[in-house]
Amino acid sequence: MKSILVVGSIALDTIETPQGGVADAPGGSAIYFSAAASFFAGVNLVGIAGEDFPTERLDWLRRRGVDLEGFQVIAGGRSFRWHGRYHSDPNQRDTLLTELNVFQDFNPQLPEAYRDADLVFLANIDPELQLQVLEQVNRPQLVILDTMNFWIEGKPEALRQVLKKTDLLIVNDSEVRQLTGEINLITGARRLTGMGPRVLIVKKGEHGAMMLTESGLCCTPAFPLEHVCDPTGAGDTFAGGFTGWLAQAASLDEATLRRALVYAATLASFTVEGFSVQRLESLTRAEIEQRVTDFHQLTRLD
Repeated sequence: MKSILVVGSIALDTIETPQGGVADAPGGSAIYFSAAASFFAGVNLVGIAGEDFPTERLDWLRRRGVDLEGFQVIAGGRSFRWHGRYHSDPNQRDTLLTELNVFQDFNPQLPEAYRDADLVFLANIDPELQLQVLEQVNRPQLVILDTMNFWIEGKPEALRQVLKKTDLLIVNDSEVRQLTGEINLITGARRLTGMGPRVLIVKKGEHGAMMLTESGLCCTPAFPLEHVCDPTGAGDTFAGGFTGWLAQAASLDEATLRRALVYAATLASFTVEGFSVQRLESLTRAEIEQRVTDFHQLTRLD
């Protein structure tokens, strides 16, 4: 089984939706990713939080095989906080508060045991920090990258350098257009694979995801749900499910990538059924496998 390294944010989220809300709930890209990936493989997490972060609320991750040696708690510091309010259309939200706090000075340093990771996921953080992480790992089999419009606009040169060192890029459709200037997603995706990544995954929210590899295109729908509670963290859960499945697979061939895409969409579908990481915390492997089976039934043509 391959080892996984994730470097990303750890936050306290306050979330409001038409279905209710939570206050100061554990969140951040590193937590959502780790929660999903840990169903399939061990995860080494690197992140930072303040003294106000309730570390005991991550005990369930430890029990699931997430190593937190790289989780740094700053004495007297205040954690990264985010407050968002979703509309009746879950694709629409208002950010009411963003406080970087200790995350503003995040300087990821990998424990020695993390430097031989097979799979590296660089969550949505400053591309200069992503480069710093890559300088500390030895010979990873696969480097997976996430980014966002803020870094595309604000740190384009550093991001281009990261892309050159990336094997697989996960972005949404608007970020493809922003990175390439192409309106057509397939044309933009092909341009992006010329910037470094051999594989590109385009997340399209409730409309599923598209993956471009050297062999061609593969698409998967989102799993249809009657009840969406909280979309927060769905993208990072998607990345965690995808990476986790790859970690336990015997190879990284085309068939494995396609199956990982289904597991990614499946994990993301569970996240939105509860607030914060509540659904991921209670989720079982049996539930995941049942939904994957249901997924296949939904997409069969024979």
